[in-house]
Amino acid sequence: MMLVGYSSSSEEESEAAAATDKSLSRKCQEEKDANNGSPARKKTKIDEQVSKARLPLPGFLLAMFPDEVDSLTEDSSLHGGRVRSFKHERGNWATYVYLPYHPEEEFRELLKELLSYASAHGAVLTPQEEFHLSLSQTVVLRHHWIQPVTQSLRAGLVHCKRFVCSAGRLRVYCNAERTRTFLGMEVCTGHAQLLDLVQAVDRTMTEFHLDTFYKEPSFHVSLAWCAGDLRGQMEEECIQGMQSLMDYHEEGPFLLRLDCVELRCRTGNKTFRFPLKP
Repeated sequence: MMLVGYSSSSEEESEAAAATDKSLSRKCQEEKDANNGSPARKKTKIDEQVSKARLPLPGFLLAMFPDEVDSLTEDSSLHGGRVRSFKHERGNWATYVYLPYHPEEEFRELLKELLSYASAHGAVLTPQEEFHLSLSQTVVLRHHWIQPVTQSLRAGLVHCKRFVCSAGRLRVYCNAERTRTFLGMEVCTGHAQLLDLVQAVDRTMTEFHLDTFYKEPSFHVSLAWCAGDLRGQMEEECIQGMQSLMDYHEEGPFLLRLDCVELRCRTGNKTFRFPLKP
């Protein structure tokens, strides 16, 4: 029994010694290859250099995997200081319903005067890229909701008629998060018709369990904006002077006229149109 055990132990020691000799032999060979400039060794060095000098992925490939770069889109400095009201997620579409306003040259000239006056009083405002009157809050739709929501809106607005509304009083607004301040022109005629449109839009929002519009809305067309909450500063130092520019315009008090002939719904990069009855 002891002899068998001794024999087994001797075999293990022999195998271990052989493995050690083999390892030492391989190490010596690698050192020899390194000293002789072995092609295998050179290949390893080349691979390391290529790995270090790897070029960045082109933009079109990054666009195929937007989740990897979403953090960049949340940087407010990339959006003029604007901050999202909700985090961007793939498959979520920011959506709102509105009446478009197509400005005339007279309006654009007046807007330049208003922004110049505000800047001289410490409020640097950025003009809106486009002008509209909101009839809903901004809500989030999943992609598969877009078609049923827009179909519901179309059905709910089928009996609504065209009308004209006007705005002439300047007001300062701030979003709920207090991240942006807006200069707007508040509606002075057409309020009742706008409420009828909101009721139709709210029925769709309620159907899909989305936020409805404000209970006592101040209908307005946003003219310009700035980052942060500057309501106090603008109301104390700017708004009266800017209102005077409008009231004593060279051609008389300025009124913004809005021809309400169609509603629009923007969801992501898509726009749906809903013509009103003549």
